[in-house]
Amino acid sequence: MHKAFCTFSALVLLLMFSSCRTDFDYTKSNGSLDFSKDTVFLDTIFRNIGSSTYTLKVYNRSSTDISIPTIQLKNGYNSTYRLNVDGEAGQFFRDIPLFAQDSLYIFIETTAELGNGETKEFLHTDAIQFDGENHLQEVQLVTLVKDAIFLYPKRSLNGQRETLVLDIKESGEEIRVEGFELGSDQLSFTKDKPYVIYGYASVPQGKTLIIEEGTRVHFHKDSGILIKENASIHINGKLSQDKDLLENEVIFEGDRLEPFYTDIPGQWGSLWISKGSLNNTIDYLTIKNATVGIFAQGDNTLEETTLSIRNSQIYNSENINLWAKTAIIRGENLVVGAAGNISLYCSLGGDYSFLHTTIANYWKYGFRSGAALHLDNSSLSGSNAYSLKRADFKNCIIYGSNPSELTLSKADNTEFNFYFENCLLKFQNNTENVLYNLSNTSHFEKILLNMDPFFASPSQNNFTIKENSSAIGAGNLFTAQLVPLDILGKNRTKNPTVGAYEVIFTE
Repeated sequence: MHKAFCTFSALVLLLMFSSCRTDFDYTKSNGSLDFSKDTVFLDTIFRNIGSSTYTLKVYNRSSTDISIPTIQLKNGYNSTYRLNVDGEAGQFFRDIPLFAQDSLYIFIETTAELGNGETKEFLHTDAIQFDGENHLQEVQLVTLVKDAIFLYPKRSLNGQRETLVLDIKESGEEIRVEGFELGSDQLSFTKDKPYVIYGYASVPQGKTLIIEEGTRVHFHKDSGILIKENASIHINGKLSQDKDLLENEVIFEGDRLEPFYTDIPGQWGSLWISKGSLNNTIDYLTIKNATVGIFAQGDNTLEETTLSIRNSQIYNSENINLWAKTAIIRGENLVVGAAGNISLYCSLGGDYSFLHTTIANYWKYGFRSGAALHLDNSSLSGSNAYSLKRADFKNCIIYGSNPSELTLSKADNTEFNFYFENCLLKFQNNTENVLYNLSNTSHFEKILLNMDPFFASPSQNNFTIKENSSAIGAGNLFTAQLVPLDILGKNRTKNPTVGAYEVIFTE
């Protein structure tokens, strides 16, 4: 017993001594540090917009505990880079301990301003320096900074940002968001510089926003474009020669340029077309990573076209890619890809015509309850019903990762006209609902049911067609002649493929 007590006492004394010890011996580092990379590329940012946080790992591979005398930015306190070393933020650090065979993380961020002159972009550089004198080691920091035209709401004297009415609920309650009205000198977007929009930029009544080919528009979180009543938007993109650069296409996306954000849904709001906005035209536009790609409201008169959209693609919206509400929409060579709920939603009736359109939802970020295509003519409450004057889909593909990719919701005693012709459709009929009677030629004709379209890479929203696809040659020739070129400019008037992409066999 006495022996056990002595042993226990010795352990307690040892622990007490160890916990109080502050005199660890460190050897100053001598230029032998290793790094996870010799250059940290912070990718591309817009001026005055902070970067993401990047990491650098510093290794002590020796068998000796060391102390790093200094860690600092080469440009000192004039640097626009920011460091966090061992949990402490700053630009200069002294006597940083690093145990043998151990490592530490350095976190790096930057916010940069362009210099004087007409430079549209430049390389912003600095370096992290370790030690000094004869033991100096450096890790380079590189960021590409792009200039842009920034559009944003004003602040009042009390610091409140300007707001505008986005919509009005059925109850009469206004939906207000941060936003501002574009001035007369801001109604022509060009490709000279990218645009970065904060809040909703609204087009005033009686005015038209014109966007030329090659323009890039970036939106901050919860931002977008609002087309007011009696206003319009004309997006005049053109066919590009480079499928990756899309140099002539107009692109709407978020304002984070780092590769991590390439496919993150819900980064911004929507292109919002208000009730009473007519004759909107879109050609060669890509919309990606929105909450709702396009929300188009008609005025229920069904007399003038709300939106004509051609040669465009919308994908990766957090909720819905294209949401039409009591609208008139004409679509050709349209690709409506993955969305968190519905790819194409035609709600509260309307008048719709889609030719050579690919509607394909392969959402990869979780469960999806909606079908790729949803048509209805009743409100969610069921208290109001509207006329679905027409919903024609010709030479189209309606497909995706769910068992059925078509939903039809009809209110009683109301007009509900729809027609699918020469369409490749994914659908499992587990209901006796007469709407889904695919043998009814008044609604369905020459349907390719549940035949794999063999998309090139659907999870990446690449819906070009492989050469073994049943979609090839399945199109109606008369419809193809109405849209003689596919979305990539290929002629489809000989053996038309259904959907937006043509397949031409080379001899």
